Amino acid sequence: MKRISFRTRILVGLVAAAVVLGGASAANRKHVFSAREKAFFADERTLNFVRPGLNLKVTAASIAVDGTISATVRITDPQGIPLDREGINTPGVVALSFIAAYIPGGKTQYVAYTTRTQVSNITKASAIQAGADAGGRFTKTAEGEYVYTFGTKAPANFESRSTHTIGVYSSRNLVAFDLGTNFASTTFDFIPSGGTVTTVRDVIKSASCNRCHGEINAHGGARRGIEMCVLCHTPQTTDPDTGNTVDLAVMAHKIHAGRDLPSVKAGGKYQIIGFNNTVADYSKVGFPADARNCTVCHAQTGPAVGTNAMRLYAPNKAACGSCHDDLDFAAGKGHLAVTDAQCSQCHLPDGKEFDISIKGSHTIPEFSTQLPGAKLEIVDIKDALAGKKPIVTFAVKDGSGNPIKPVDMTSLNLIIGGDTKDYNTYWSETARAAVMGADGRASYTFTRGLPDDATGTFTLLMTGYRTIKVGKIDNSTIDARDAGLNVLKSFSVDNSPLSVRRKVVDTAKCNACHFQLAPHGRSRNQVEACGICHNPTMTDAARRTPAQLPAEGIQFGMMVHRIHAGKQQIRPYWIAAPANSFNDVGFPNELNNCAACHVNGSENLPLADTDLNVVDPSGWIKNAGPASAVCSGCHVSKTAASHFLLNTSMLGEACGVCHGVKGDFSVAKVHAK
Repeated sequence: MKRISFRTRILVGLVAAAVVLGGASAANRKHVFSAREKAFFADERTLNFVRPGLNLKVTAASIAVDGTISATVRITDPQGIPLDREGINTPGVVALSFIAAYIPGGKTQYVAYTTRTQVSNITKASAIQAGADAGGRFTKTAEGEYVYTFGTKAPANFESRSTHTIGVYSSRNLVAFDLGTNFASTTFDFIPSGGTVTTVRDVIKSASCNRCHGEINAHGGARRGIEMCVLCHTPQTTDPDTGNTVDLAVMAHKIHAGRDLPSVKAGGKYQIIGFNNTVADYSKVGFPADARNCTVCHAQTGPAVGTNAMRLYAPNKAACGSCHDDLDFAAGKGHLAVTDAQCSQCHLPDGKEFDISIKGSHTIPEFSTQLPGAKLEIVDIKDALAGKKPIVTFAVKDGSGNPIKPVDMTSLNLIIGGDTKDYNTYWSETARAAVMGADGRASYTFTRGLPDDATGTFTLLMTGYRTIKVGKIDNSTIDARDAGLNVLKSFSVDNSPLSVRRKVVDTAKCNACHFQLAPHGRSRNQVEACGICHNPTMTDAARRTPAQLPAEGIQFGMMVHRIHAGKQQIRPYWIAAPANSFNDVGFPNELNNCAACHVNGSENLPLADTDLNVVDPSGWIKNAGPASAVCSGCHVSKTAASHFLLNTSMLGEACGVCHGVKGDFSVAKVHAK
C-alpha cells in the first residue's frame, strides 16, 4: 500500500472539514482569537493549517452490569471541526485523561472509582488518592469522536441510581508551530440506571474563582474549572507526606487563609507535597480581600441545581475547622464536641450581625448595615489658576442624603496634583474646618497656592471617612471606618483645554480580587487617585531610618508591578517598613495577563501619559525612563536592566521600536499565552 504523506492527509482532512461545515463560508466559521493568545499573532497560512485551540465534549457515558465504564468524547477545534487525537490527520497530538466518580446516596461529596496508591518518600506512609484512569482503551467511532473504555471498573454493587460524573482533561501540543499547548476540560453527569440528574455538587462556581485566577486551573493547566477539581479533591484523598487532606473544602480554605491560620501564627506551616516531591508551602499566602468575606468565593448566581446543591450557609466541622484550625471538635478543644448534624443547631444560616450565625459571625465592621454611609461631592472649583489659591465648594452626605458637617468627619482631605500628564507635584490639606451652609454645602480655600509656573490640567481629589461605633450582640462596640468613595475633578490652571489623564487601570478590576480597594486606612478606594501621590518623583525615604536607606521608588506603575510580582523580586522589596514586605506575594492570575488590570490597551508602548523619569534609589537604574521603570517591576534581573539602559539615550527610550504596538516584539505579543 502506498504511504500517504502527512501533508496530503492534512489537505484531505481540510477538504473533509469543509464538507462537514456544510458549505458555510470561512468568514462565517472563522474563530476569532484574542490578543492574549499566541494564535492571534500567527500568519493566516499557519492558522488555516493548524487550526489551533481545543474543545471537548462528552456526549454519552454508561456503566455496564459488569462494572465496565465507558464514555464517548468529541474532540474539535474552536470552529467545531474534528481533531485527530493521535495527531496524524490534524496537527498536534491530543492527550486525554479520564476520571470517573459518583456522589453516594445521602452524601454531598464525590468518591472516585479511578484511584491510585501514593507512597511517601518522606514518611514511607501510603494513601489512596483519586486521580486519572489507567489502562483504558480508545475506539474511534467517527472523525474526532472516540469511545473510551476505562481500565478501572465500578464495583459489583455500584450505586446505579446515584449521580455519576465523567471528567476529561486534555492537552494539544502545538509547540512545533510556536503555538504552545492548548488545554481543555469537561465533565458529564449521568445516572447509570437512567433518569434525570438531580443531585449535584454545587458549592463554588468557577466564575467566582476566575475573578482572581483568570481561568482556574491546576496541575500544569489541563485540569480546569471547579467542576473538575471536586472529582478528586474529596475526603477520599490525602497527602501521605504531610498527612493533610486535599479535600477541596478544607484545602481551599487553608490555602486562602494561609498566613492567618491559627496553626501558622503559632509557628507551624501549611504545606502540601505533590508530584516529584514538590513542596507547595501556603504558609505565607495572604487573601487579597478580607477572609471573613465568604461571599467573595461562595457568591452564587442563580438558583441551586438539584436537591444536593450546597450553599454558603451549611456549616460542617471540616470546612469550618479548616480556617479555625486551632479547634479540635472531636476532643472538644476550643469548641464543644459535636457532629456535623449538630453544627446548624447553633450556627444558623443567618441572624444578627456579630452573633454566632454563619453570616453574623463573619460580619466585617466596615460592611456593617449599621454604617450610615458617606458620599463625597466636589461641586465647584474657583480661582484655580497658576499662582492663585483654589476655592473648593463641596458636600458630604450620608447614605440617606442627609448633610454631614465637615467637622464631624474623622478625616476629610482635599488633594491637588498636577499636571495630569505625569503628576510631578501634589499637596494635601484638611477641610474639616470648613463651615457648612444652610444648603448643605461647604467652601474651603487652600492655604497653599498653585505654582506660579503651573500649566495644563491639574486634578483635585477628595477623600474622607467617619469612625463609627458599631454595636455588637453583647452590647459592646467596635470602631469601623465609614469611608466615602473618592471623587476626582480635573481643572485647567491656564485656561487651556482640559487634558484628562488617560484611564490605565480600572477600580472594578482591582476589586475583582480585592473586593473593595482600601489602602491607607480605606481612605483611598479608587485607583485613579493612587497616581497623584505615587508619582515619578516619590520614594518612601521619609518613612525610613538612615540605616534603612536607600529608599524605594513608589511611582504607582512600578510599585504595583513589583508588588504583584513579589515572588520574582531578587532583592528584599518592602515599602516604609520591613514588615511591609512583598517578596511573598504571588499573583493569582497569569503574571503576563496584562489585561487582568489594564484597560484600553494602556499596557502597550509607547506610554502615552508621561515622559518624566522615575526615581528608583534601590533599583538597578536610579533614574529610570517611564517604560523601563514599569517593565522593571516584573522583569527584575540585571540583564533586563542592562537591556533597558542599552535602549535609552540622552533623547529618551527607544522601547517602542521593538516593543511598540506594531513591533515584532510588541508587549501584547511577548505576553501572549
